[in-house]
Amino acid sequence: MPVRRLALAGTLVAVLSVTACGGDDSSAAGSPTCPGGKIRFGVEPFEDPARLTPAAKVLAEALGKKLDCPVELTVTEDYSAEVLAMENKKLDVGIFGPLGYVFAEKRAHAEAVASFGDASGKLSSYTAGVWVPEDSPVLSLDQLKGRTLALGSPGSTSGDALPRKALLDAGLAEGDVKINYAGGHPEALLALKNGAVDAAEINSQQLSSATEAGTFDRKRFRRIWFSEPIPNDPITVRGDHAPEFKKAVREALLDLPPADVAQIGALLDVSPPGPLVEVDKSTYKPLFDLAETLSLTEKDV
Repeated sequence: MPVRRLALAGTLVAVLSVTACGGDDSSAAGSPTCPGGKIRFGVEPFEDPARLTPAAKVLAEALGKKLDCPVELTVTEDYSAEVLAMENKKLDVGIFGPLGYVFAEKRAHAEAVASFGDASGKLSSYTAGVWVPEDSPVLSLDQLKGRTLALGSPGSTSGDALPRKALLDAGLAEGDVKINYAGGHPEALLALKNGAVDAAEINSQQLSSATEAGTFDRKRFRRIWFSEPIPNDPITVRGDHAPEFKKAVREALLDLPPADVAQIGALLDVSPPGPLVEVDKSTYKPLFDLAETLSLTEKDV
C-alpha cells in the first residue's frame, strides 16, 4: 500500500506581513540578517488557521525583532505547497512536519536548525494514532478491512505516512481500507465525530488541542493504534542562503524565551513550553528511513 503521491500543486494562503523590526527597515534591508529586506516565514497547516495564524505570528514577530528584520508570515494551503514554495525560493524559513522536512531537504536543501523543547529543555515529540467510536467492533488495524479511514493530508507524517505504514504492517493490502483524505488533522477528527467514517487518524497533538478546546470527548472514542514517538516539527532555513544568515537564524531562534514560542508550542502539545532546542538532519533520520521504506523519492513529489 504505497503512500499516495504528493501533488505539489497547492498555493500559498494566509499571507500576513508582520512588522517585527526593531529598527529602521531601510538600514536592515540587504544586511546578512535581512536579505532582500524581509524574511519570508512559512508554516504548515497542522491546525485550524484561525488558531494557528495568531500563534505563529507571535513566533514570527519575536524572530523579526531578534534579527531586526520584518517577517512575512504564510500559512500554506497544504504540506506539499510549503515544500514547493521553499524550492521556488519563495520562503526563507519554514516550519515543516517531520516528513515534509524530508522532502524539503531533498528539494530545497532545507536545513533543520531548531525545534520545540519541553520545560526540561529536551526535544519534544508526539505520536500518530488511529481512533474508532467507543462502541465500534473494531479492536485492531487489521479489522479495518472493508471499512473507511479518514486521514489528514497527503504528505503528513502522522496524518498519512505512518498510519498507512501501520496498515501495511497489519497485513492489509492497498484497497483493503477505503482512505478518505479529510484535508487536515482537525477535519479527520471531525469526520470521526460526525460518523462519516469508521475510523480516523488523530495524533497526540490534535487530541490534546481538541480535548482542551472541548470539541472532542475522549470517552466516546477509543484508540486502536499509536506510533512510536516522533520528534517534533523542525524549523528550517533554505539551504542556499548565506552561512551568515543561517547562523543568525539559528542563534536567534535558540535565544528566544519560552514565552515567544508558547502559543505555537501549545498547538504542538508542548506544555509547559521550554526554549527551542537545536536539531539537525540526523534528528529526523527515522523519517528519512520511513520515506525509503515506503519507496518515496523526489519523483513522488
